[in-house]
Amino acid sequence: MTDYAPIDCDQHSLLEVLAMRRTRVQVDAVDERGAPLHAEGRVSDVVTRERAEYLVVDTAEGAVAVRLDHLRRLRGQAGDALWCQKPGGSD
Repeated sequence: MTDYAPIDCDQHSLLEVLAMRRTRVQVDAVDERGAPLHAEGRVSDVVTRERAEYLVVDTAEGAVAVRLDHLRRLRGQAGDALWCQKPGGSD
């Protein structure tokens, strides 16, 4: 069993668009222990594994998979807001 909390469907759709466009982003998230996680790269996919969904970002160091319910915000190259987690999770 997992503690994954699905995100809002509209929020999920926006992430899929970012992946289709391979948008460059700055990721603000938390890891499994709740520690801050920051990454920069191109969104390449949204995948499901082990009963949770992940945003895959291709960085200079390799691919980083961030659980969708651990994402906090995505910013564009200029620091502009592209996506922000809605409070309350799924709809």
